[in-house]
Amino acid sequence: MTDMMEDVRQHYHATGLTERLRAALTALWPEDQLLTPQQLGALDQFHTRGHVATAEIGKLAEIAANMSVLDVGSGVGGPARVLAAAHGCRVTGIDLSEPFVNAARYLTERTGQTGQVSFQTASAPELPFDYGCFDVVLLLHVAMNISDRARLYREVRRVLKPGGRFVTYDVVVNSGEPHYPVPWARTPATSFLLTAGETREAIEPAGFRALVWQDSTEAAKGWIAELRDSGPPPSPNLGLVMGPDFPQLAANLGRSLMEGRLGILTAVFEAV
Repeated sequence: MTDMMEDVRQHYHATGLTERLRAALTALWPEDQLLTPQQLGALDQFHTRGHVATAEIGKLAEIAANMSVLDVGSGVGGPARVLAAAHGCRVTGIDLSEPFVNAARYLTERTGQTGQVSFQTASAPELPFDYGCFDVVLLLHVAMNISDRARLYREVRRVLKPGGRFVTYDVVVNSGEPHYPVPWARTPATSFLLTAGETREAIEPAGFRALVWQDSTEAAKGWIAELRDSGPPPSPNLGLVMGPDFPQLAANLGRSLMEGRLGILTAVFEAV
């Protein structure tokens, strides 16, 4: 494990997370009551536009019931559970943070999806899977933490079947640095932003052909403005996962988007 990857791991090291989630959810619903993925949406969709973006990504990827999907950097498992419920697919999530993986497993037990959705601790540039075993690979607000993008995208291509789809929904840099701290990095030491053009230049040589190339920045800015106008978020929310400084992290992301420093890219590629 490199020092850089250890720094990223520490950023997402939420000690006692599963216990905090259990206490917060039990205060609202009995422990033996099954929950829907939508009931967890305020605390497990760790990307701009939340559930709406997750639903759009499922459609863009053309996910179907017979497919095997890999969510790289799956966090506490929100998108995996939503997509499995919506499309009937099988989803595997990997994440560098063991507390996130444990929390994802607990939340998946609460939604009754353990037979369909699974999680394991692993590093995105070293995926622990054989060649060509997934129909779809998702990367949702994750690549910003990975310095060796060429290696990342080669690994994604390696585990995809020929003709499979790769969806990246990530933050890109437009001009200058974001205002730190942000949700993926408290300092520039663990932030490895590329422009949209640089992202494409890194992905295509790994064996991909672009199908969809979409600037989602304005939609993200509108979503942030709506959240700002709607008052405090419902509880439990992402602050429970990321800690008491999460409002500042989220505000800095919003400020950086509004000022044009950052953008949001949605892209779909076919493995060739």
